[in-house]
Amino acid sequence: MPPLAPGASRARQTTPQLRAIILSQLLFLASISSAEDPIVEVVADGLTLPWAVAFLPDGGYLVTERAGRLLRLAADGRIAAEGAGVPEVLFQGQGGLMDLVLDPAFADNGRLYLSYARGTTRANTTTIHTARLEGDALVDGQDIFSTRPVKTTPQHYGARMAFMQDGTLLMTTGDGFDHREEAQLTTGLLGKTIRIATDGSVPVDNPFFAGGGEPEIWSYGHRNAQGLTVAPDGTVWQHEHGPAGGDEVNRIEPGANFGWPIATYGMDYIGARISPFQQYPGMAEPLHHWTPSIAPSGLAYYDGASFSDWAGDLFVGGLAIVGLFRVDLEAGRAVGAERVVPEIDERVRDVRTGADGALYVLTDAESGRLLRVRPAS
Repeated sequence: MPPLAPGASRARQTTPQLRAIILSQLLFLASISSAEDPIVEVVADGLTLPWAVAFLPDGGYLVTERAGRLLRLAADGRIAAEGAGVPEVLFQGQGGLMDLVLDPAFADNGRLYLSYARGTTRANTTTIHTARLEGDALVDGQDIFSTRPVKTTPQHYGARMAFMQDGTLLMTTGDGFDHREEAQLTTGLLGKTIRIATDGSVPVDNPFFAGGGEPEIWSYGHRNAQGLTVAPDGTVWQHEHGPAGGDEVNRIEPGANFGWPIATYGMDYIGARISPFQQYPGMAEPLHHWTPSIAPSGLAYYDGASFSDWAGDLFVGGLAIVGLFRVDLEAGRAVGAERVVPEIDERVRDVRTGADGALYVLTDAESGRLLRVRPAS
């Protein structure tokens, strides 16, 4: 190494080398960012008011349409078949055929679970139906759960389902819109998260199994939750519609009261206050709330490998403020929320994380689409 020039320091002498190293690192980071830039692909289109999507072991998909159709899509998105044996649904208001989850042992037993609106416009329930998929038909179907009391409006069904790590099944139920006081009553099943076994029986460790409320209740004080997911660590995440504002993201704990309609950040649609309280002692606070309302639907916990910046975050569909939203989670707290992937400028009904690391987005329209959000490379 040549001697230092008079008055020069060793650090100044090596600046060009440091600059080269820094530049190479920046270029490397830029290449990662570019590789992870999301692009949107159309998997399938021409779907009529689709509500939920599930991934089949062969690479295809099952999609529910609210009017009562269960579609099997091939891996390339072609509609391969319409399933027979779907229960008769009440296709009124917000009701119809709604969520769909596959049994954890679906590859072996072919069993799936559907949520749907059952009954009449003036007397209806949110119901769970289970059946086995044989070919393109549902067989041995039976209803294993229905809300009580019956609702007198075809609104606010909830109806999102998710499996817990112990194999029990969760489902959200809405307050029925005109029955909002029911959300606070543990003597009924409106405005709740319920937990049952896959045969419809009630787990003995449910918070009200021994008394004090309906044994199926897992949490209560909800308005109309259309997003539910269980993270790999077992955390149960949920979001729910507020009225005019006050959409919530919640971490669900057994026996917790989430406040509706006593505590809310929202206003009534006519501008009146629903409650003087935004928080109330003994009631769980939302981790995040949206005002104005985005009208959230669909919820995915991102644990894929394709988008490192999104690892451990939640993804939510927007129906009123349309598009796809990310809730940034840090150490179990929501530290921010933003709209992402602006190319998706449609009402989003469902969001799921695929085994391939992509996000799958189902748009809510008379001609809805199944979209794949994946890295550029």
